[in-house]
Amino acid sequence: MEKFNSPFLQELFDRGFIHQCTHLEELDNESAVHPITLYIGFDATAKSLHVGNLMAIMMMRIAQRHGHKPIVLMGGATTKVGDPSGKDKSRPVLTHEDIQDNIQSIQKSFSKYLTFGNEPSDSLTVNNNEWLGKLGYLDFLAHYGCHFSINRMLTFDSVKLRLEREQPLSFLEFNYMILQAYDFLELHRRYGCSLQAGGSDQWGNILNGVELIRRIENTSAFGLTAPLITTSSGKKMGKSEQGAVWLNADALSPFDYWQYWRNTEDNDVIRFLKFYTDISVQEINQWSSNDINHLKIRLADEATILAHGTACLAEIHQSIAQVFGVEDFHVDVLGMDDKGNKVLKSALSIVKIYLEDLQKGIPAFSILAQSGLVASNGEARRLIKGQGCKINDTLVSDENQVITPDHLMDPGVLKVSAGKKRHVLLQPIA
Repeated sequence: MEKFNSPFLQELFDRGFIHQCTHLEELDNESAVHPITLYIGFDATAKSLHVGNLMAIMMMRIAQRHGHKPIVLMGGATTKVGDPSGKDKSRPVLTHEDIQDNIQSIQKSFSKYLTFGNEPSDSLTVNNNEWLGKLGYLDFLAHYGCHFSINRMLTFDSVKLRLEREQPLSFLEFNYMILQAYDFLELHRRYGCSLQAGGSDQWGNILNGVELIRRIENTSAFGLTAPLITTSSGKKMGKSEQGAVWLNADALSPFDYWQYWRNTEDNDVIRFLKFYTDISVQEINQWSSNDINHLKIRLADEATILAHGTACLAEIHQSIAQVFGVEDFHVDVLGMDDKGNKVLKSALSIVKIYLEDLQKGIPAFSILAQSGLVASNGEARRLIKGQGCKINDTLVSDENQVITPDHLMDPGVLKVSAGKKRHVLLQPIA
């Protein structure tokens, strides 16, 4: 389907969120006629969610925008079990106290993307430990175990791939999909929840819940998955050279978060604008990839506003403007061309260097080569001798000048320039 009666499903489709869906026409008709309640589950394995979780969060945000009610299900109980989906090995076991601390910390992110309250479409947060923690094992097996086929469970990718690789799969993890199915049933009974959404690695788990509700309650239930996102170069979303790209500001600074999005690969910018911002698809489709640097800045701005609010954006722009030696980020760094269009005068990119190396001292020619502005140390030496290199806007006259942390500018970067138009920020990492 490409045309939907439901504005909610139409927007999901237009933005590229729909990968798989059960009973799609039935869901389209129901969600077009009246508001539905949907849920997505999040296990509390860390104190913050990361960019890899954003697809799920944005799906709930879109649903709420169209008048539907999203439920955030925190896995206070299932975190103790561990979902084998997409994993090569078992999770570390967390204590109850660790899980509760993580849940409290994670909830900071949801309030940035979703509206919580008492209105019909307002979101609510629920912890599955409320019911799973009270289940009697024998009663659970007697009432619900008969609805699950081991033969079928073995065909789901989350189980099959682990077994094909001859990697251990504990009985504890094998139970995860049954518990997730029961979560859906419980949310259906308590809140009238009829749709579970998630990433495509959750498809088998979601199917179990849909089928359990339809068998036991004899009523409609639906499952919908979004594609698992990788970058054009094959990297998993939510990961960077320095590790996970966290959503909580106390885990990753807003400045570093902005930089992550600013460094998006060229081929990913348009689709990421559709996935991770509120900008309309119609507006995005009118933009040209010829202005890719401007679009990267727009992506970084919009994604950062959602995660951290608008207040931090001015400080981020000011920091970058200071590095470039201009008064205003949008006016001077973006600038205007002869036709009055916004253009990026200086193509800003961030390159990482190791702090340990910088502390030892790095020759200027090596700094220039590491920036990627030249192809070799030899070319770097020639450019410096020809007075074509600046570090922090100061002409480099000695190719062997030693650069140390003392040369770092606020906010902790080196600005390296080759000629007047090519600039790179070098950021030290531990």
